[in-house]
Amino acid sequence: MKDPARFIRQKIITALSGNITYDGSAVPVYGTVPSTTGFPYIRVYGVNTVEVDQNRSSFTTEVTTRIEAVSRFITDDGGELTTNSLISDCLNLLRVRSGSYINLSGDGFKVYTSVIGNINYLREDTKNNTYYRAILELENRVLEI
Repeated sequence: MKDPARFIRQKIITALSGNITYDGSAVPVYGTVPSTTGFPYIRVYGVNTVEVDQNRSSFTTEVTTRIEAVSRFITDDGGELTTNSLISDCLNLLRVRSGSYINLSGDGFKVYTSVIGNINYLREDTKNNTYYRAILELENRVLEI
C-alpha cells in the first residue's frame, strides 16, 4: 500500500497557484510558508490518511488535506471577508463533481470522491494586527490502482 497524500497536496497546490487573486494580484500558495511572505497567502498541508476499505484485492484510503487562507490587517481594519472569499475561490476550483476529480492516474491512484469535511474560521487579535484564517478540510477517497 502506498500513501497518496503527497500527490494530492501537489495537485491542489498546482490547481490553486496563479488561479486565486486578491486585489488584482495572485495569492501565493505554499506547502511551507516562507518567513518573508506577505499577506494574504494560502497554505496546503496534509492532516491524515486512513485506510477505509479493507479487502483482499484493493487498497482504499481517505486522505484529508487542509487548505488554509490567511490574511492580516492592522487592528480594527479589514475583516474575515478576505479569507471567506479566498476559501470560496478554492472551493470553486477543488470541490468539483466526479468527472473532474484530482487526476492521480499517473501516480498509481484514482480519486473517486471529494467532499468538504468542514470549514473553520478563526480570528486572532495581537497588539498591532488582527489575523484571519479560514481552514478548509478536503476529504478525498482514493483507490490504489
